[in-house]
Amino acid sequence: MGCSGCSSSRGCSTESKGLPGGCRNNGSCGTGGCNKLSVFDWLANMELPSGQAPCDIVEIRFKNSRKEFFRNVNNLQLNVGDVVAVEASPGHDIGIVSISGELVRLQLKKQNVDAKSESIKKVYRKAKQADIEKWQEAQRLEYNTMHRARTMAVKLGLQMKISDVEYQGDKTKAIFYYTADERVDFRELIKVMADEFKVRIEMKQIGARQEASRLGGIGSCGRELCCSTWLTDFRSVGTSAARYQQLSLNPLKLAGQCGKLKCCLNYELDSYLDALHDFPEVNNVKLETEKGRAFHQKTDIFRRTMFFSYTHEPDNFIALSVDRVKEVMALNADGNKPADLTMHVERKVVEKKPDYENVVGQDDLTRFDKKKNNKSKNRNKKKPQGQGANNNSATQTPKQNSGQNPNQGGNKSNNNKPSNNRRPNNNRPKPNNNSPKPPQA
Repeated sequence: MGCSGCSSSRGCSTESKGLPGGCRNNGSCGTGGCNKLSVFDWLANMELPSGQAPCDIVEIRFKNSRKEFFRNVNNLQLNVGDVVAVEASPGHDIGIVSISGELVRLQLKKQNVDAKSESIKKVYRKAKQADIEKWQEAQRLEYNTMHRARTMAVKLGLQMKISDVEYQGDKTKAIFYYTADERVDFRELIKVMADEFKVRIEMKQIGARQEASRLGGIGSCGRELCCSTWLTDFRSVGTSAARYQQLSLNPLKLAGQCGKLKCCLNYELDSYLDALHDFPEVNNVKLETEKGRAFHQKTDIFRRTMFFSYTHEPDNFIALSVDRVKEVMALNADGNKPADLTMHVERKVVEKKPDYENVVGQDDLTRFDKKKNNKSKNRNKKKPQGQGANNNSATQTPKQNSGQNPNQGGNKSNNNKPSNNRRPNNNRPKPNNNSPKPPQA
């Protein structure tokens, strides 16, 4: 929600200085929650062609979703969020500018309002401090007035529900919005309320959808109601819209806050109707086979799959394509029965490839669970033995090696290789082949 002024059902509320309160962004925070049916002026920064006069009509927002067009006869510099005093019958009313500029022309065309009509009322002036204070006093009277009016209607035995009360900005008139299933004679109620509240009384009957639009709320989807945020065209919604979309006819899930079917059931209805264009009508049709009679259970529209079950096996769902259902129905029309529903259905076995392939060469996650190879242990054991053998052969006395040729005996791998501890010295004289091998240091 945009600001604290939303709780007062008037969008951005006003302060003593005459500026919009709440989000303190001049009434155009753009969050979609500061006021009902907010409009983004995407033509605000567009310059007019040379020689074209600016639009002299502005859209004014009042309590909840009530909006009206007014003519700016005094050529006032009005921006979105300005509080203005406008013509009313009788007296004057206080509202907030919701649209100004060239976007108003598009709104007039959209709502089929003639811009040259004399029925369009006038904008008097920007609201003064005294006008705003009087307007705020009228706002504070609305809640208690609504409850007292409900009590009067109950005492008179009227079958009506007063859902909202809106005072005019000059406190000379009050509009009572009510809903009723039948025609209500409220002439006696008007006399009682006029004596009680000392203002002019006007009664307006609205529908259940308009009531939800004015009051607002949160839908089952978790978002603000469409009727109170952007939807202005309330089309009729029937249960056929739920049937076409294969939804269960549960009134608790299909009904909105207004108690009627949800408006969002019409949003995707055209897509479902286009997808169902090639589907056969199987509501009262049963497929005849040699195995038994099958009836329709449900349909997956966008996968083009229809589910059937045999009368003797109602819990066993058999998925059939639309073409197969048409084929079985054509055979039944000619007096023939297939052996089974899935007799001519070719089942393709598709091997599922792994989602992840080890293309980089990562180790297995269970590498620590594997036992170590015994060859690595044997190599570690043989290595110190080889080093020890070399050391023993190197520390032998000359008497033991006096009769042996160093090129023939001992470790062959150490005959022509230098020691690991010392680097070879090329200037050192080579020993005689017949002389015994000197001991290594």
